[in-house]
Amino acid sequence: MNKACVAAFAVLLASTPAFADEVPSAEDKAKIEATAKAWGCTGGKAEKESEATGVFELDDAKCADGAGYDLKMDKAFKIQSITAD
Repeated sequence: MNKACVAAFAVLLASTPAFADEVPSAEDKAKIEATAKAWGCTGGKAEKESEATGVFELDDAKCADGAGYDLKMDKAFKIQSITAD
């Protein structure tokens, strides 16, 4: 029974598609950075989600309070969420 569960889990894991984030274009990166700057944040790694959602992310941005945050933006570069890193 244990081996059957492990085998089933392995098959499930292997069949799940893996999505990697994409590097945004230079124009998109500039817009991501401008939005972050308006919120008092700089730096971080800009990414575009590849799940066809068009969501942009800025991971590990340093904000005015000195802490690190992850910023998520929609296709129009409006902040959707800011979470502490």
